Amino acid sequence: MKRKFFSFKNKIDHLYLWILLINLIVAATLVCSRLSGKVHFLRLLKHPHPLLLGVRPGSLLGLLALFVLVWRIWMAYRYKPVAPVAANELPVVTIVIPAYNEGRQVLPAVRSIMNSNYPADKMQVICVDDGSTDDTWQWMEEARKEFSSRLQLVRQPQNSGKRKALMAGFRYARGAVWITIDSDSEVSSDTLLHLASPFAVNPRVGAVAGNVRVLNRSEGSIPKMMEVFFTAGFDFIRAGQSVYGGVFCTPGALSAYRASVIKVQLKGWVKQAFLGTPATIGEDRALTNLVLKSGYRVVYQRDAIVLTKLPTTFGGLRKMLLRWARSNVRESLVTATFMLKRFRKGDGGSGWIRFLAAVQLLQLAVTEAFKVGLVAELLMRPFITLRILAVGCLISSIIPATVYHMRYRSWFGWRWAIPYSFFQLFALSWISFWALMSASRSAWLTRGLTSDHNSRSPSEVGVEQAVAMGSTR
Repeated sequence: MKRKFFSFKNKIDHLYLWILLINLIVAATLVCSRLSGKVHFLRLLKHPHPLLLGVRPGSLLGLLALFVLVWRIWMAYRYKPVAPVAANELPVVTIVIPAYNEGRQVLPAVRSIMNSNYPADKMQVICVDDGSTDDTWQWMEEARKEFSSRLQLVRQPQNSGKRKALMAGFRYARGAVWITIDSDSEVSSDTLLHLASPFAVNPRVGAVAGNVRVLNRSEGSIPKMMEVFFTAGFDFIRAGQSVYGGVFCTPGALSAYRASVIKVQLKGWVKQAFLGTPATIGEDRALTNLVLKSGYRVVYQRDAIVLTKLPTTFGGLRKMLLRWARSNVRESLVTATFMLKRFRKGDGGSGWIRFLAAVQLLQLAVTEAFKVGLVAELLMRPFITLRILAVGCLISSIIPATVYHMRYRSWFGWRWAIPYSFFQLFALSWISFWALMSASRSAWLTRGLTSDHNSRSPSEVGVEQAVAMGSTR
């Protein structure tokens, strides 16, 4: 049966239509003005506009960008993580690890969790095999042999997507806090302790975002660049958002949720759709929206570190970023639908959340259209436009490089922030445009990407380990 191209069934779908129309009008205006030779794209931003009471659009956008940057710096400066609480104050947690064709990596992921400095009697660990076609289930069984009754396994009869895999684990959850961890990730020994402590300290905390770093940083330039990108995204963006309890996205690699807040909303979450298409991506951002909409705080814990594997090729990276960008389009629209309501009572921070939501909506409405205009300008005046873009790349690399240097006291950030800025502009900037145009698609895209080590069976690895042990004695 053929699926309808568009199916507008709710306010989010209609808001998406308006965003597309605004982008189309702005882009057409910029391109036509440039091709007519009357007004250059860059000059359009410099000329006073009557609708803005004589204010230059460029000046207005520049002041807004500067205010947002200074505001983010101030918020990040104010950030302080919640200190870990005593063992007797920690909540009982249920940890759900969904996996699809993850192979051997499931075992070190489970081991890292089981070796955590968290009371064993307050941990329930559930692994969900989402209909894998490789040896993932065998590795899960190996993990259960190693950890006996501490590990519970759930096997889906067929691949149904990460939301339904998480839902399968949530059905058996007994903890007051539910933690989701990707099967290609590993946590440090104190991660769970830091992740769960905010729930014990503040009853208004509904979700906690972990700190995602790159596990396979040594496997090429792309993981190295993404390590710097992740540090800026967490220790700068999310750290600032955490001050007012408004982190917009709890990462799928490591997040925690107050069970009483989300369990009553899971039915709608698992059946969420966009333009008539079931939403099988963006489950982390969608859960965050549920918590924010319920009036609870979403915070970030810097010391709740998780190391996750990232694509090492351009093809894998673009697919991952495209999935994230499509999710950002959808969930930014969802956020906009409840920002005008009084969603948080008796707890500050709602004003800043509304402000950031408005900025994101403005970016959706005009940023991609400006890119179209910029391409037209690049074709007509390539040399001056390239010089301006090069300067812009150098300036934009300052924040991530500085954040990384201050966080880890290493020049690694400076070495890779600048290459990433140019790489992002010339190789990846099209992704957000295509994500906006194709936001209804829900393909996971990266599930077919596997590593060579994931193809070996538990028995083969067991022989290798035995040989290795024998050679060292």
